[in-house]
Amino acid sequence: MLLTYFEAAPRRVLALVSVACVAMLAFGLYLQHVVGLEPCPMCIVQRYALAVVAIVAGVTAFFSTKWLVMAGAAKTMLFAGFGAFVAARQSWLQWYPPEEASCGRDFYGMIETFPLQRVIPMIFKGSGDCTKIDWAFLGLSIANWSFLCFSGIALLMLVLLVVQARGAGRSKA
Repeated sequence: MLLTYFEAAPRRVLALVSVACVAMLAFGLYLQHVVGLEPCPMCIVQRYALAVVAIVAGVTAFFSTKWLVMAGAAKTMLFAGFGAFVAARQSWLQWYPPEEASCGRDFYGMIETFPLQRVIPMIFKGSGDCTKIDWAFLGLSIANWSFLCFSGIALLMLVLLVVQARGAGRSKA
């Protein structure tokens, strides 16, 4: 039954993913501006990944051509996979913090000071801020929840791609 929904209404699935991403971004802004949590560099990269996933899924939801929907779902899955990678790396840093936890620069300070080829490794190295758990829900940190959300989106897009490809193969036969 659920798979027939993925075949019959792929644009709705993409629109729901986009709306869910916007809701998660809004919650992140709430945590920052109302609760007072400062995002670390890896959190900011995850926000950008979430914004790109929301934009790609939202724009793809406007197309009715099957191959455009499949291409958009593949791109959404790719960006969600990148977000899951960053969230997994941050979760790993939180579980196994480095022995020297130095408080590094913020994301914008790094970009203003260093060239991009030096900034990207610095982001993934993680600073003392990236290892800190400021907020948790049901025993999981923000990075853990981000990983679950990104992984869920990637899995949804994979199912959407498989169902759409199977449906495209059936319609040609």
